[in-house]
This record gives sequence, C-alpha cells and structure tokens, in this order.
Amino acid sequence: MQKAISLHSIVPVRAEARESAEQLTQMLFGELCTVLEQKMSPEGDRVQWFRIRLDNDGQTGWADAKMIDPIAGKDYSGYRRALKCAARVAMPVAYAVSDNNGQTIPLAAGTTLTNYSNGHFQILGVGFRIDPAMVAEQPVEMTPDNLLRTVRFFLNVPYLWGGKNAMGMDCSGFTQVVMSLFGKQLPRNAGEQVRCGRNVPSLLRAKPGDLLFFDHNDGKISHVGILLTSQKSEASLIHCSGRVKVEKIDSTGIFSVERADPDHPQGVYTHHLVAIRRL
Repeated sequence: MQKAISLHSIVPVRAEARESAEQLTQMLFGELCTVLEQKMSPEGDRVQWFRIRLDNDGQTGWADAKMIDPIAGKDYSGYRRALKCAARVAMPVAYAVSDNNGQTIPLAAGTTLTNYSNGHFQILGVGFRIDPAMVAEQPVEMTPDNLLRTVRFFLNVPYLWGGKNAMGMDCSGFTQVVMSLFGKQLPRNAGEQVRCGRNVPSLLRAKPGDLLFFDHNDGKISHVGILLTSQKSEASLIHCSGRVKVEKIDSTGIFSVERADPDHPQGVYTHHLVAIRRL
C-alpha cells in the first residue's frame, strides 16, 4: 500500500469523498498515513480523493488528494524512525519558516518536529526555523503545575467537530493534542480513549491529568475532559464543550454555572461522570 505524508498545516479527513462530508478528524503537518483507496475526479483524468488510515491513531477517512504527498518506502521508514524522538509544537499555534523559499507555515499544537535542534528542524531534507519558545523538545512531565501551564493557552479555543487545532477542536481532539505534549498517545475518539490507561475508582482518588469520561445518562461515552484540580471542596476539569473552558466537577458530573437560569440559579449538571482513567 502507498504511504503518504501531510505537508500542509491541517488536512481535513472526512467520512465520505466530498467536501461537504462530515469531518472525522484532521491530519497535522508531518503526519504519516497509508492510502487505502483512491477515487477519481468526475472527468476521470486525475485522482481527487484518497481514503487514508492515519499512522498515529488508526483513524480512517477521505482526504483531498492534492493535500497528501506520497512518500517512498525508504523515506517513509527513515522519517517514521525520526518521529519516535521528535519535538512537538507546544503552543496552540506556532510559525515555521522554510529555509528553501522563506515562506511561513502555521503549525498546530502537537505537530511533530523531526531532527529538531535549537530552533531548527528538518523534514524530508527541507529545513525550517521556529521560535524555540514554542517547542517542547521532550515530553512534559505530568505535574499539576505543568498541566496548568500547558492548558491555559488553549482556553477559549472554539468547538469544532473533528477539529484538533487552535481554530477549532472537539473534546477528544483536545485531549489527544494535550496528552501528546506529555508523551501520551491517545486514539482519536472518546469511546476509544476510555479504554486507555488504568481505572481510577473514584473522583476522591483522582489526580490532575486524569481523563474524565461522560455520558448523557444513556451509558454511551460521549465526552471527555482532563481533571485540572482535585481539591475535595471544589474540583475542576478543563474540556471542550462550546469552547475550551474550566468548569466544576464532582462525583455526579460537570456542573456548569454558565447554564444557570431562573429555575436553576446556581447552575446545572451537563454531563454524567461514568469513568476516570489514568494514563
């Protein structure tokens, strides 16, 4: 099967081979995939769509063929090895400048930077410059302080189904990106992420950085967030629902002050807590 790479900031991956189809996820700059199938243009003169499987989380979907670049077997193997020790963009958005033509490309948080050193990285023989302050050279240690420092830059990123960048994220895209900065690779969807790590039996035993999973009282995992503070009197989580925000959490679920109304002046529960996992 053909291997390929994204050399664009963001590539939408869709449920069907058409621009108006549901966005399932996004492929970041430098991500690898396998081409499973192709679809020709209506005129039959070119390949218009690739059905791909992402290397990092196994998500499949359709991507615009002109946004995916085939990569030879030798280059693929070498680049895949380089990804194992790559730095990552740590801020919601950073800008890299190509040594080849001086053009600037925006890069989303979680984007891998191969062969990184002192503000320079190289991908498939092309060099780029980037502000070192925007880069995590090694996975960040999961501590309460580091978690707070990392996630505060994502506050108010708007919700976007299938999104995983600073212009729009969904709940599991947010957790996938944030956890990648701490060296934790997650699947794409909340229903898959809940199978990762080990179970934490109660909120009283949870720690900042634990993943919290929710349903709407139907038993089906539909939402995920990250425990931010674990004080018994008032624990909090950060999650993406409408936007990335911090809200109260207790053993029942997420308590939203934003949803207060005349009948519920203190706020309402919006999501039912069903599982806690520690990576």
